[in-house]
Amino acid sequence: MHELLSLLETSRNITLDSSISSTLQSQPLTTLSSLRPLVSALQDNKQDREAQTLSEVTALCTKSPDYGGLGLNLDATLDDAQKKEVLFLISAWLESLNSQDRAKAPLPPLDSRPEGRRGMTVTEKIFAMHDVERRGWVAPGRTMSVSVDWILASDASWGGMERTYDALRKPGIFRNDRFWLALDHVVDPRINHKPEIQKLIEGGERAKKNFKMTEYQGQNYTILHTEFYRERAEPGMIAIGSDSHTCSSGAVGCLSIGLGAADVTMALVTGEIWFKVPECVNIRFVGKPGIGISGKDVILYVMQQLRRNTVASDRVVEYTGPGLKHLSSDARFAIANMTTEFGGITGIFAPDDVTSEFVKGRKNPRNKSNSVYFRPDDDAEYAETHEINLSNVKPFIAKYPNPDDVVPVTEFEGTELDGCFIGACTTAEEDILLGALVLEQAMKEGKKPNGKGKRKVVPGSKPIKRKLEETGLADIYLEAEFEIGIPGCSYCVGMSADQASEGEVWLSSQNRNFENRMGRGSIGNLSSSATVAASSFDMKAADPTDYLNKIDMNRLARLRNVKVSDQSSISPPKYVEPAGEIESREATIAETVDDTPAASRISAPSTSSGSPIVGRVQRLGDFIDTDALAPAQYLIHAHSNEAIGAHCLEYTNPEFRQRAKDGFNIVVGGKGFGCGSSRQEAVMALLGCGIQAVVAESFAFIYSRNQPSLGLPGIIIKDPEFYRLAGEGAELSIDLEENKLKVGDEKFGFDFSQMERKLMDLGGITQAFDKYGKELFQKMCKPSRVSEIAW
Repeated sequence: MHELLSLLETSRNITLDSSISSTLQSQPLTTLSSLRPLVSALQDNKQDREAQTLSEVTALCTKSPDYGGLGLNLDATLDDAQKKEVLFLISAWLESLNSQDRAKAPLPPLDSRPEGRRGMTVTEKIFAMHDVERRGWVAPGRTMSVSVDWILASDASWGGMERTYDALRKPGIFRNDRFWLALDHVVDPRINHKPEIQKLIEGGERAKKNFKMTEYQGQNYTILHTEFYRERAEPGMIAIGSDSHTCSSGAVGCLSIGLGAADVTMALVTGEIWFKVPECVNIRFVGKPGIGISGKDVILYVMQQLRRNTVASDRVVEYTGPGLKHLSSDARFAIANMTTEFGGITGIFAPDDVTSEFVKGRKNPRNKSNSVYFRPDDDAEYAETHEINLSNVKPFIAKYPNPDDVVPVTEFEGTELDGCFIGACTTAEEDILLGALVLEQAMKEGKKPNGKGKRKVVPGSKPIKRKLEETGLADIYLEAEFEIGIPGCSYCVGMSADQASEGEVWLSSQNRNFENRMGRGSIGNLSSSATVAASSFDMKAADPTDYLNKIDMNRLARLRNVKVSDQSSISPPKYVEPAGEIESREATIAETVDDTPAASRISAPSTSSGSPIVGRVQRLGDFIDTDALAPAQYLIHAHSNEAIGAHCLEYTNPEFRQRAKDGFNIVVGGKGFGCGSSRQEAVMALLGCGIQAVVAESFAFIYSRNQPSLGLPGIIIKDPEFYRLAGEGAELSIDLEENKLKVGDEKFGFDFSQMERKLMDLGGITQAFDKYGKELFQKMCKPSRVSEIAW
């Protein structure tokens, strides 16, 4: 108890009356119940927050490890290891009070929209609420610094983030209670004995200790996005993660955006990040889906109709419309999750009564008390609006290797399979349960697994796995000869214990089917968990519709603890408006707008030398993905540009690296260059094998952010004449001072944005931090020119 009293004094500056302190010190901490006298003393001393914190830690310690606790009994004697963990949690949660005290609270929202303010989308309102300069409104094109609510990282990305953090000389993090780190991509008990995996585990434990993390659950508790969405993300928040599927939490109206490791590290340290406010595209859902139609089928249909990297490219996708009432939170999760495959910066659902009921159902009050509900204004300006009729959605399959090569299952039916996988971050609880119910219904009708191939299901978290076991659905999976794995990315990322073999054909409920994604030479096709389940018996693609039509969907709702009631009986949330300290037209007429067209941006290194980049062209095609540029299997070993560069495009273009050494050191690509995972190692790999610049028709959003941060010029040229001239082996000269590119006798102009220019003039984001410290984004977002905004 002496240690606790000392901790209260050093961390919270609380000193109890000497007589009370003396009495408490005489009482050893032997059980969790031993904390009660200290809680009472704090309450008597009007230290209610600290008393509440100790009570919450006590409750956390008694929770099952399957729900993030320690599984301790209130009156059981604590051994030394348990006592140490309890004391750590108390110190971490007391430090979280300091984090909260340091944080600058947002302005209280307004009940109604101020007169004269421009109409805004949900995305724009969230940006406005988090605007560091508190102007009260935003418009596309403004480069601004915003505060963040949460940071996410995985074992696959934390190593790079930690190296960046160390390079910044360990400046501390903005909040120890808002960092969500999951060991899920690579860590797995079957391979944890390997030295490189041990390093990942040690890195997680080191972060927990050094930052006094309150939210660290250790190994294989959850896939990064699953429990964050289920229990932590709230409407109106901004979450930044070093993973491209961070967009998943858009399901609950959280603006949740994936970035590269360097960007995310800066947000972790400063509590802020910069954005050029993007345009929004509105996907308006109408109609009602059929029985058992999942969010996966919906997003596959969206991509079939609109294609990836088209309307969504460089935009936030907002999902609205009357059809939302038919989509559960888990269905929305799958749709938001695959918005990155659609090509969007992120996806976000306009929050509604479905959202509020979902958030209200959470166990921890602290994770449902920060919600702010925005809805788009009637006159909100969308770049495009597209209507999707949910009644047209049916079970679909996205054929290898393109997530938008989508056909009805009936056109793929009978295709021979070597493996069936249900899992990955796009597959939430509802889908895992529904897969089991399809298996159950099929077996009732006499179906039996044919003994061929591989079948695996991986629940997204321990709570979901526990649900399967408690409901008996785990037994159904086992009877259908599915192996049940521990929470993790498994086959989806193909970089841990589970990897598909060369030539194997799989049907999977994951989100990506790129070349080599599930394992070198493997062939992955995407579908819903229900379709995978129906296909698993004969190891042939099969339509689940007949099984779905016979399932009691009320039973599924009960399994999910979802109320089955008339929609009209659920009260809608209270919608509000972002507040601002500058509301008048006169105050905002001179507003910072970076109006550089997205089609003509460049990420360029410091232009002080004046020396042009000269080289010869290597041509690559459309949608060159980061999985190919930096193969997953090498990420945990290769920590330098040169190390990961030794494997750049190893599987898809094995001659690429040698040609770069031979002087073919300028890449000319096509559309969507750098799509896929957020791994900044893709840029590192190109630098490591000697690439001097990349020219493309367009870049994927996260990749385009990684380039200026790491120093690789990435030029966007739209003119078809350039691509006619810049064939394989053509000589190019790039003048970064004059913003001119020459091929043959022809010159082509380009430009780059204000923030990218500043970053690259400083030499990258680490150097920017060295110059400006924790206020780097506020200072770098200052205007370089002023434009008048039209109201």
